[in-house]
Amino acid sequence: MIYTLTLNPAIDYNMELPQLKTGGVNRSAKEYIRYGGKGINVSAVLAQLGEDTEALGFIAGATGDRLEEGVRAMGVKTGFIKLKRGMTRINVKLHADTETEINAAGPEIDDAALGELYAKTDELRDGDTAVLAGSVPGSLPRDIYERIAERLSDRDIRIAADAEKELLTAVLKYRPFVVKPNIHELSAIFGVDIADIPAAEKYARELQKMGAKNVLVSMGGDGALLLDEDGDTHFRAAFSGRAVNTVGAGDSMLAGFLAGVGKGYEYALLLGTAAGAATAFSEGLADKRMIDELLERSGGDEI
Repeated sequence: MIYTLTLNPAIDYNMELPQLKTGGVNRSAKEYIRYGGKGINVSAVLAQLGEDTEALGFIAGATGDRLEEGVRAMGVKTGFIKLKRGMTRINVKLHADTETEINAAGPEIDDAALGELYAKTDELRDGDTAVLAGSVPGSLPRDIYERIAERLSDRDIRIAADAEKELLTAVLKYRPFVVKPNIHELSAIFGVDIADIPAAEKYARELQKMGAKNVLVSMGGDGALLLDEDGDTHFRAAFSGRAVNTVGAGDSMLAGFLAGVGKGYEYALLLGTAAGAATAFSEGLADKRMIDELLERSGGDEI
């Protein structure tokens, strides 16, 4: 089972407008809802790829119930902890001549709910995978990923980490199976400007020295680089196509990598790159049909 953790999920309410005028009335041309959160994105694409996955995290109020319904409708099992107060946040995304986002803070998470989360992680068994992805809300300790990784370290559990700066580096001492920074996050970790593949490989090796077994670096239109646990470097160029949505592309890449790693690292990188591109070329997250089309284009096997 692949478990994903989203500590502060959201319902993303997207509105498309021809133009955004502040201080007046705006009328949208189109509205749609997405269920947001990096871990949820990973689980959704894993489900498309036929993987058994369960989404963990915190929900609250009627909006939390709606989010859970939506996640289950994507074929994802849920193990969300229902908070007694507050509401799952609704983020408003305005797509006009410029992109504007209004992100809510989300509910307060108390010690009792945090204890319930720890109890759920204690239920993971040898052979499971735990994906620790995204930001940490202010009501939780900043070292929560490190705490969870420590709790999991007494079992044969693969940890995948996709988070910024110290949230990612803090878990490296627990030898995560894979970390997936994008090139900007990798630059931020080391305080440098990484502009090409050799530099990305250099700093991926630094993360490996710090404890990561595999380092997967998403580089947008420049493709993706994988430094595997044997020290071998793999690179795959980006698929050609028109990018219409970059939200969740990196999460999709991680999902593809995890789904494909049983067939070897070359295939895992191929499937990850295809899944990331399928999301970038779609209005929503990648679906199996588009992923298969991209795999066929590359000469790879369909899922």
